[in-house]
Amino acid sequence: MSGTKAEERKGSSSEWRDAFWNPRTHELLGRTASSWGLILLFYLVFYLFLAGMFVLTMYIMLLTLDDYKPTWQDRLATPGMMIHPKGDQLEITFSVSETESWDRFTQTLNTFLSPYNDSYQVQMNDNCPPDQFFIQEDSGEVRNNPKRSCQFNRSMLEECAGISDRFYGYSRGQPCVLIKLNRVIGMLPGKNGQSPYVTCGAKREDGDKLGPLAYYPPNGTFNLMYYPYYGKKAQVNYTQPLVAVKFLNASVNTDINVECKINSNTLEAGSERDKFAGRVSFKLRINHT
Repeated sequence: MSGTKAEERKGSSSEWRDAFWNPRTHELLGRTASSWGLILLFYLVFYLFLAGMFVLTMYIMLLTLDDYKPTWQDRLATPGMMIHPKGDQLEITFSVSETESWDRFTQTLNTFLSPYNDSYQVQMNDNCPPDQFFIQEDSGEVRNNPKRSCQFNRSMLEECAGISDRFYGYSRGQPCVLIKLNRVIGMLPGKNGQSPYVTCGAKREDGDKLGPLAYYPPNGTFNLMYYPYYGKKAQVNYTQPLVAVKFLNASVNTDINVECKINSNTLEAGSERDKFAGRVSFKLRINHT
């Protein structure tokens, strides 16, 4: 009985070995060397074909792309806005008497405005006629590149330029905040010589806390001469226009929720669904003892 069980185990073990490698038929896992060779050759050719199709598809797709302008441009009807300094989560909080609380804001503004220095702008960009678009069309297939850009001089920000007041008003509790409109290739944000402009106000619950504001350049305008934007590669020296808002007498020791928005006769007003379309909201708190 025991001999029969030993023979069965030996036979079962022999079957497993033969299933992996059969010395009589020279088959590995049930296939001969020629069979394995044909299978490997098939998959090699198959995957080479797939790789070739992928490369060809990518090549054809790249032929349709323009290095200077997006082939397809899906965007909001009104671009977003951003402020500088941003603070933490769009919160600008500082104490007038504590230099270290606002020094980082002034350093951020110094760094951000360095490309706007008048001496640099005079060297790199053109002194353009205001209140009209700076159109630079290509001539058929001949590209008019690199395209020129208009000067936006730091001094245009006046009290918020960091020139006459290197602390941008933070040391006196009259902070400056810079606003920019996001870049969109080909956008024309105005017509009939009317430039878009920025207005800021406190949200409903803080209406009596904001106080008077000053805008630089005058009226808070993004002049038409800085548009259209042709893209980073085509317009390498483009200087994005800015608007500075100076808070002249904001309430101290309290949070003020501020909203700034763009006003234009061509850009659609933002909606509740697109919270950042054409506007930016931030919190301002000036502590003073």
